[in-house]
Amino acid sequence: LHEFIQKIVSHPQLLFSTTHSVSASKCISNLSGLYNGNIAKPTDFDFLKVIGKGSFGKVLLAKRKWDGKCYAIKVLQKKVILKRSEQKHIMAERNVLLKNVKHPFLVGLHYSFQTTDKLYFVLDFVNGGELFFHLQKERTFPEPRAKFYIAEMASALGYLHSLNIVYRDLKPENILLDSQGHIVLTDFGLCKEGMSQADTTTTFCGTPEYLAPEVLRKQPYDNTVDWWCLGSVLYEMLYGLPPFYSRDTHEMYDNILHKELIMRPGASTAAWSILQALLEKDNTRRLGYRDDFNEVKGHEFFSSINWDDLEQKKLPPPFNPSVESQYDISNFDPEFTEETVPNSVCFSSGLSIVNASVMEADEAFLGFSYAPPSGDSFL
Repeated sequence: LHEFIQKIVSHPQLLFSTTHSVSASKCISNLSGLYNGNIAKPTDFDFLKVIGKGSFGKVLLAKRKWDGKCYAIKVLQKKVILKRSEQKHIMAERNVLLKNVKHPFLVGLHYSFQTTDKLYFVLDFVNGGELFFHLQKERTFPEPRAKFYIAEMASALGYLHSLNIVYRDLKPENILLDSQGHIVLTDFGLCKEGMSQADTTTTFCGTPEYLAPEVLRKQPYDNTVDWWCLGSVLYEMLYGLPPFYSRDTHEMYDNILHKELIMRPGASTAAWSILQALLEKDNTRRLGYRDDFNEVKGHEFFSSINWDDLEQKKLPPPFNPSVESQYDISNFDPEFTEETVPNSVCFSSGLSIVNASVMEADEAFLGFSYAPPSGDSFL
């Protein structure tokens, strides 16, 4: 936009007089300040460490140059997204992130921007580590700790449902802990927007271990798939593996569809009661089907939880990740953090080339860029 306006106002046929020229210069100066002030770009950041990897790119710890503030920046490759026809999911993720800034247990978006070949999400840097990372180290969690995490997750899911959004991919890898030990839900790529409690969808998506039976059957499903996933994550925290897990994916799918949930020792009666209610194969009988989050939080398993205090972060977390500074990455898997930060995150290849693939990418991600209207600015 900046370059385009520069060309227009500097065109000799448009500079009719000194007055027009001065007005045009003033206009471009104001536009330039507005544009450069609020829209972030890769060179505004120092990319320090790789802290995660996904199907379409990497997540990096980055420091904003002018004030040293840390962010997690998700860098995605456009060509990979386009090749897999996943642009709708990426745009849905951007839309959902913009709606989530006011909830304590959902990651916040500060900026999104794009270059010719990459997309960038500038997110909160949540450095307590993935729940998956801690669960791998400890194998299982004591029930009070699992209950605390599940309550915060349920609150986040309930909030998404209130916005008519189904999350569809709850799993330990998508659940982070902040520096105090509170839950932060991230990765909204599989979210479905416009889903009221009465609506259904049929897209087959999710992570195999956590798929609800109705998704596997390719039946229309509703937001109760999230409550199934919540039950699966609770089971995994208490017992170390998802409830119907098998190394053989076909066997696991058969287990999800047909195998009964077998009662195991080590959990309270209330815990087993909510596991059975959430992992009910018939979604019309599943906990949350009738009254969504209100029904879930009313279960006896949560009788000790004060939900107002929980959502105001007044309840002390059962585990402190022991974070020493905003740059601390000790709670991230060394498999990621020991990887070299690619130089390409700060620039795009083929910047001077305008070809069909670039034009296609521009069309596919129209409206992706976002800057806050005020407050957090690069000016």
